[in-house]
Amino acid sequence: MVDLAQLVRASDCGSEGRGFEPHIPPFISGNSTEFSLILLHIITLVSNFVTNSCAMKIVIAPDSFKGSLSSSEVADAIENGVKQVLPNAEVVKIPLADGGEGTSRLLSKVLGGRMISCVALDPLGREIVAEYCVAGRLAVIETAAASGLMLVEECSRDAMEASSFGTGMLICDALDRGCRDFLICLGGSATTDAGMGMLSAIGVKFYDSDGGELQPSGKNLNRIASVDTKDVDNRLKECRFEAVCDVENVLYGDRGAAYVFAPQKGASLVEVQLLDVGLRNFAMCVNKSLRIDVSGIKGGGAAGGIGASLVAFLGAELRRGIDVVLDAVRFDDMVAEADVVITGEGKADAQTLMGKLPSGVLERSRRAGVPVILLAGKVECRDKLLAEGFRCVESIVPSGMNLATAMRSEVAEKNIENSIATLFGNIDFSAH
Repeated sequence: MVDLAQLVRASDCGSEGRGFEPHIPPFISGNSTEFSLILLHIITLVSNFVTNSCAMKIVIAPDSFKGSLSSSEVADAIENGVKQVLPNAEVVKIPLADGGEGTSRLLSKVLGGRMISCVALDPLGREIVAEYCVAGRLAVIETAAASGLMLVEECSRDAMEASSFGTGMLICDALDRGCRDFLICLGGSATTDAGMGMLSAIGVKFYDSDGGELQPSGKNLNRIASVDTKDVDNRLKECRFEAVCDVENVLYGDRGAAYVFAPQKGASLVEVQLLDVGLRNFAMCVNKSLRIDVSGIKGGGAAGGIGASLVAFLGAELRRGIDVVLDAVRFDDMVAEADVVITGEGKADAQTLMGKLPSGVLERSRRAGVPVILLAGKVECRDKLLAEGFRCVESIVPSGMNLATAMRSEVAEKNIENSIATLFGNIDFSAH
């Protein structure tokens, strides 16, 4: 795994201190309590560094603002806002992803890898060209690339027929290219086949009670009577698998892959029940064949049950997506000497604290003793977010701006720049 580009301090720390005076804008009044508190937080953040004549080191580590800006575009906009006020600040930009869609491309840039195009089958068996990342011996494969929900028109979504075979094809292609370390990013799939398709592509065979070989699909899960692994690609014995998983859903049951996720993949209530029965049967057959119980694995229900298959057949470790990404970009090293971290996402609410990217950034930053500012297009549960440790939580959208306008990329960029410039700009750094 390679490092990010070497980071060099933008300026040296002087030996003589200088004072500062906060400039409180005239529009702040008794009705502006929220803004006043945010400003007070920012003043507190920078006072120690200004009095010591140190250039601030600001780490910018946002997620994308989905439907509006990529994480790289968000980071650029934040930097532009910072530089308007603190032109000499050392800015470290670390655009992030949470282990879902976009992770392979992000890690390709971070790790000095390349994106590979590969012919594969989509969830309905149609030929497509899918991409994954190769960096040395590492392959980063998103289940969404070949088995994704967005590959199937809404009117054609069919959880009973959909197969993850295409994801297995990407694994085989990566094996041919010499990859032996695999990071599988779970999520966004159109399938509820427990990874039956993926496993079929690497050589696993499934048979019914009459000895007939089954085609991989959700509807055939309940017909599985036996599993045969003797034709599995031998090269997989040399491989190490990790799976990125940001849900804790188990394989079956009320919180399993069928009941929680299959409806959005086109399944009716009756089909959800059939799929759940099939997932139970799959788990029973796996336990019988491999002596591995996948029924209670947290994250086993991710990507329609692919999580469980990766653990049982490929020995994968399921990890929280943001932890994998933060480790890959060496976030702990980047934040070690930072003065403040700025993160962001499209909507900040109670879900933010349940394993989403900003919560991972907050956890790592607090461990290093570095305060975190959270920006979002929309903010809910601000008090809860502040109570969990964010130094301030700020919506970038001006009062009265409608959603359609705020979502336009050029508007979102400008709103981010203005929000940051306002937060940092209300401190007079030149006063003595």
